[in-house]
Amino acid sequence: MIQRRVKKLIEQNFKRDKISLLLGPRQVGKTTLLEMLRQGMASNKVLVLNCDFEQDAHFFDNRSAESLRLSLQNYEMIQIDEAQRVTDIGLTLKKIGDLKLGIPIIVTGSSALQLANGIYDSGVGRVYENQIYPLSLTEMADENGLLQEENLLHQRMIYGLYPEVVVYPSDAETIIRHIASAYLFKDIYTYRGLKKPEILIKLLSALALQVGSEVSYNELANTIGIDKETVETYIGLLEQCYIIFRLPSFSRNLRNELKKGKKIYFWDNGIRNAVIEAFMPLEKRNDQGALWENLMISERLKRNSFEEGSKVHAYFWRTHDQAEIDYIEECNGKIKAFEFKWNEKRKASVPTSFKQSYPDCEYEVITPKNFWNFIK
Repeated sequence: MIQRRVKKLIEQNFKRDKISLLLGPRQVGKTTLLEMLRQGMASNKVLVLNCDFEQDAHFFDNRSAESLRLSLQNYEMIQIDEAQRVTDIGLTLKKIGDLKLGIPIIVTGSSALQLANGIYDSGVGRVYENQIYPLSLTEMADENGLLQEENLLHQRMIYGLYPEVVVYPSDAETIIRHIASAYLFKDIYTYRGLKKPEILIKLLSALALQVGSEVSYNELANTIGIDKETVETYIGLLEQCYIIFRLPSFSRNLRNELKKGKKIYFWDNGIRNAVIEAFMPLEKRNDQGALWENLMISERLKRNSFEEGSKVHAYFWRTHDQAEIDYIEECNGKIKAFEFKWNEKRKASVPTSFKQSYPDCEYEVITPKNFWNFIK
């Protein structure tokens, strides 16, 4: 089993008598991680509920606090997988938390749509939330070594880092296509009876073709034939299901800085390529720069999530006269700026207007020659 860095954060939650909430997309290894967390424990001392099964999903139905105590008090760990399928999961977890059993409780969900909102709306205390994403390059380097991962960089840029894709590289295209078609929208389709899946597919395809570029909701609405509000709603749902993420524009000093701009990236390159059915070899592609930028920014955000308590804010920067920087981080008042160049021979320099406005900002160009320090 490939070791996941989020495992350490969850185990730290155990010591604090916290309920660990683990959110992430389907097929990224949540169930495997649960297996790793219960290694070394007697199987009859761990309650494992897979709520994709109806019987497990209804385990908590109509139970009083005392009934819960009697059912759970003899276990050394409780694991509730795919908990978004439990009716009133928030109230259930509040009851369990109030029992103060003093044992690890891990709750997983494949999206934040029903699960996180239900938990926080119910006022559950003592919940620590962690995210699990497709595998990171750093996790793979821990497993295989830096040199092997560098040799596999083209593979990662095209097929991504979903665990099954990584384990079975010869079947990577078939696997990532299956994940994209069978699992990608599953939670969205069941959420409040959402209909018209073809609109979601059109929207995601349009976003896939604009990776690295500023996104206009009005233009997307006109392209797809829906209204701007629907575009914004659907993008929010895609983000909550860990398919995409947004970067806002950075603005502090300059009058002509973009104030409300946004870029959208994919958590996994393979999903992005599956959406537009583009699996050509890297040397035959005209989107190498976009793939590199998407990979590096998603890997950096994974890296930041591993660092407990990290309060890094991520942005891009652009002015109305088209001066731009790919990626900005702000943490405790300190600003760092990064450009991403797949071809390290291409020159890059910090825009003069940015340098004058933010003279203390660090600036670095990230290429295949120096990327490890950026994502480790």
